[in-house]
Amino acid sequence: MPTQIEDDKGQASISLGDFEQNGEESKEQNATKEQKAPFDPAKHRRNIILGVVVVAILLIGSIVWWLYSGTYESTDDAQVDGHLNPIAARVDGTIRAVYIEDNQTVHAGQPLLDLDTKDAEVSVAQAQADYDQALEQRSAETPNLPIQQVSNETDVVNADSEVVNAEAALAGAQHDYDSDVAKLHQAEATNEKAQSDLRRYKQLVEKRELAQSDYDQYLASAKSDAANVDASAAAAASQGKLIDQRRAQLKEQEAKRTQTLRNAPRQVAIKNADNRMREASLESYGAKLEQAKLNLTYCHVVAPVDGIVLQRSAEVGGRITGGQQLLMIAQIDHPWIVANFKETQLHKMHPGQRVDIKVDALSKSFIGEVEAMAATTGDRASTLPAENATGNYVKVIQRLPVRIRFKDGQDGLDELRAGMSVEPKVHIE
Repeated sequence: MPTQIEDDKGQASISLGDFEQNGEESKEQNATKEQKAPFDPAKHRRNIILGVVVVAILLIGSIVWWLYSGTYESTDDAQVDGHLNPIAARVDGTIRAVYIEDNQTVHAGQPLLDLDTKDAEVSVAQAQADYDQALEQRSAETPNLPIQQVSNETDVVNADSEVVNAEAALAGAQHDYDSDVAKLHQAEATNEKAQSDLRRYKQLVEKRELAQSDYDQYLASAKSDAANVDASAAAAASQGKLIDQRRAQLKEQEAKRTQTLRNAPRQVAIKNADNRMREASLESYGAKLEQAKLNLTYCHVVAPVDGIVLQRSAEVGGRITGGQQLLMIAQIDHPWIVANFKETQLHKMHPGQRVDIKVDALSKSFIGEVEAMAATTGDRASTLPAENATGNYVKVIQRLPVRIRFKDGQDGLDELRAGMSVEPKVHIE
């Protein structure tokens, strides 16, 4: 009796007898087909050949792909890079006008913003006044140097003249002293002869061989000769004192001349130093004037390079200080690529190799070449490099930044922006 299978609702659905009947019919049909389809050797050979061809094609394709993949290295860890120029204020001030907006293209020399110039103009006026005053002081002091030099030369000549006069006076006094000494010696000789004659005449008077009147005459003459000796001695002594005075005067004049000769170059040096000081003061005030003028020009801020404005924070009326960043300019004329290749990909890579560059954002491809290899890995150049000296060590393949430059003259280079993802393919063979 056929067995029935009921569903959840209790209704009969399919009987086991039906399954058995269908199976027998299927076997009979297959047996009939096998009897009707005879074996075809040609078709069998074709199937074998087709299989071999497919396997050969797959094998050759795999070999070609393996050989081709060994001719290049690629990575998707790469981005376009470029120069970002921060624009900062060089002086303190208040923003008077802003001429640009974010994402605006600017050119070198184009005005970006202006600061209030009143304070800078006052500083220029003050610096100009200080410079003019220093210039007048230098002009007034400069002629004093040649005047001092002429005065010193005159003093030296006068000192030499005084020394010559003192030497002449000393020589004259010495000559007069020598003359007085000679007169003294002559007077002493005359007096000695007179005294000798007087003694002899006195004996003659006592013997009454000579008249008293003659003796008196000889006595008066002897006294005169004795007085002449005293006078000559006094004159010689006085002349000796005069010589001492003349020597003292000569020493004094020589000392004055020495002092004049010593002080003359010092006075000139002092004047020169004073002139140099005033010249330096003039240069200092001139530098302050130039700085004040520069600060005035710094109130007008212009773009130093061509590019696109980013991160503009400058607003009219804002108070800024020197060194405060106001905006950034991204240069787009000379971009490059920083591609972080695995260290296992670099053994055949070197500068000058051709690079095919696919830019995701533009759906374009460019041609470049390897420009430089990094000196350190990205991990080593990070702020907090990994420290593997302690603990369990797990080797991690490092990546090194490779700089790739674009070939000049390609269309679409102006569409590249820093930060865009690219996929470079470096041809290493």
